[in-house]
Amino acid sequence: MITEFGAALNQVATERGISLESVIEAIESALVAAYRKDFAEGEDIDDSITSKVDPETGSARIYKDDKDITPAGFGRIAAQTAKQVILQQIRKTEVDSVIDEFRKKINSIVQGTVFRVDPNIAVLDLGRVHGVMPLREQIPGENYRSGMRLNVLVKDIRDAGRGTEIVVSRADKNFIVALFEMEVPEMVSGIVKIQSVAREAGSRTKMAVSSSEQNVDPVGACVGHKGVRVQSVLDELDGEKIDIIPYDKDVSKYIANSLSPAKVTNVKIHEETKEAEVKVPEDQQSLAIGKQGQNVRLAHKLTGWKIDIEGVEDILKVSKDIDVEEDAGDKRSGKKDKKKSSPSISVLNLDKKIEKSLKKSGINTVEDIKGLDRKELLNIEGIGSRSAEKILKVLSVH
Repeated sequence: MITEFGAALNQVATERGISLESVIEAIESALVAAYRKDFAEGEDIDDSITSKVDPETGSARIYKDDKDITPAGFGRIAAQTAKQVILQQIRKTEVDSVIDEFRKKINSIVQGTVFRVDPNIAVLDLGRVHGVMPLREQIPGENYRSGMRLNVLVKDIRDAGRGTEIVVSRADKNFIVALFEMEVPEMVSGIVKIQSVAREAGSRTKMAVSSSEQNVDPVGACVGHKGVRVQSVLDELDGEKIDIIPYDKDVSKYIANSLSPAKVTNVKIHEETKEAEVKVPEDQQSLAIGKQGQNVRLAHKLTGWKIDIEGVEDILKVSKDIDVEEDAGDKRSGKKDKKKSSPSISVLNLDKKIEKSLKKSGINTVEDIKGLDRKELLNIEGIGSRSAEKILKVLSVH
């Protein structure tokens, strides 16, 4: 090793922010490993083997029970080992520094370039580090290709098998929150606050907002003049609908608002069970439930209350009402009726519990369920991974 070793080591440590002591310790550990590999093969080596590196001159010695056993020619190996360790420490420190920067950006939006797309994951180049976007964090229906620029949410930093991993998302509900925070100055100032968000990525989001100042309309602030603010968010989501509703401390009013765009006439709440009985005009029942139960399902997620729509004694009736309205629209637009003769999901012979959960969500015919993928099935209350797999297996042979 060169006599300038000490100066070079100090320079690297200073420039890279690496502790000199930690680098020396890493070099000494690597030297012991090198000695065991190249000079002690077949010997009974215990933990009494140590190494000492002079931080000034760079000279390295190997000791066993405090006795110098440095073999001839070990200096060359020591020099190579020290160089490798220093480079490894530099790379590790640089990566750790970038990771620390991203820890501060959790729940914030960053821009990345799609680096690689695999069946279950997309890898993004985030600058000096890569981020991973698993399938569950991707918006259903979006197609990614190499070189595509994307806005993503930094969702998590986690330990993976080969190091630390930055998880990014476009499907998380906080992605919606972060997008609005970029567009609405009143959120940055703290005047307008997002109280709750319920999202089924790629399809629909409900967001409840409040204002700390009476003269500031929270919904209007999010929509913006001529809808310019909300449109910027919608442009990012490519077709996903967003319902922005006013939050209310009065639970009854909040639940009524959550069922928008349906008009609610009365809400009766049961505090002990956190359930709400909701009355809507007969012509609003289909709207309150929503297609495949989505509207009431999102309202439940948004408010945290179980919501029962009174007057809807049979969910099948509501689903048929929805189908009738859609069929009428299809006929007006010249489309053919595809659902008219679709059989009930009962013909699939699913477990009674699964069938009940599906019907509660407004899924009553084979045609209703055929269009759903695994992600959409998992969004249905009462349907878990095993149930979803059973449904898909039955559909594959039906």
